[in-house]
Amino acid sequence: MEIQQKLNYKEMAFIEKSSNPAFSSKLFDKQGFAAEGQRMTVQGTVNKSLILFVCTIIPAYYVFDMFLAGSGTTSFLLIGGIGGFIAALVTIFKPTVAPISAPIYAALEGLFLGGVSALAESMYPGIAFQAVILTFGTMFVMLFAYRSGLIKVTEKLRSGIIAATGAIFVVYMINFVMSMFGSSMPMMHEGGLMGIGFSLLVIGIAAMNLLLDFDFIEKNARQGAPKYMEWFSAFGLMVTLVWLYLEILRLLMKLNRD
Repeated sequence: MEIQQKLNYKEMAFIEKSSNPAFSSKLFDKQGFAAEGQRMTVQGTVNKSLILFVCTIIPAYYVFDMFLAGSGTTSFLLIGGIGGFIAALVTIFKPTVAPISAPIYAALEGLFLGGVSALAESMYPGIAFQAVILTFGTMFVMLFAYRSGLIKVTEKLRSGIIAATGAIFVVYMINFVMSMFGSSMPMMHEGGLMGIGFSLLVIGIAAMNLLLDFDFIEKNARQGAPKYMEWFSAFGLMVTLVWLYLEILRLLMKLNRD
């Protein structure tokens, strides 16, 4: 579990960069705009997102199936966590390679998520499936809220979500430093009202980040971002979903523990 926690901190460090590092308007500005026929579209981003989902699910299922067969999954968790982190950094700092690096990130993240899910499943049977259903359920609810106009992404809302995400990142980093000295924040890993409340807060903020993702994809597709940014945008959406899944899994573990 200590390995899982440390890798989770790396995930959070990556996830937090400007709320979602893949969706920085400054980064899009640097890319410029493409000629007609070579521009990013919302449908193209959706298609690329589905491809990344498949690239994640297949290795995750493979690792999880190995766990059910009685094989160890720690090596896959390490390879996936560290490799995925490196692939994510490459994608963030060089978006033009996203058509290659994003699927690699998704596959490695699948190994990581399969290992984490297997560890959770070994303690609480059935918990991984519940976390998957809740993650996708949350995504579709937030997509409906965005598309229907139920929640509008204003500058004030955007600033609040980014500030809240930054605050969570700070808390996770403090907890990571404490873990190096054999300590931790009780609310991070223990149950009780405070621990469960903290997890619900983090899940809520992660879900709100999905709104920023949807809005950013739609706006930049309208403005004519280059075609390869479809892969980059799909990658950014995947980052948020990975974060959301890990936090939902953490909450379910707390609830089962209690």
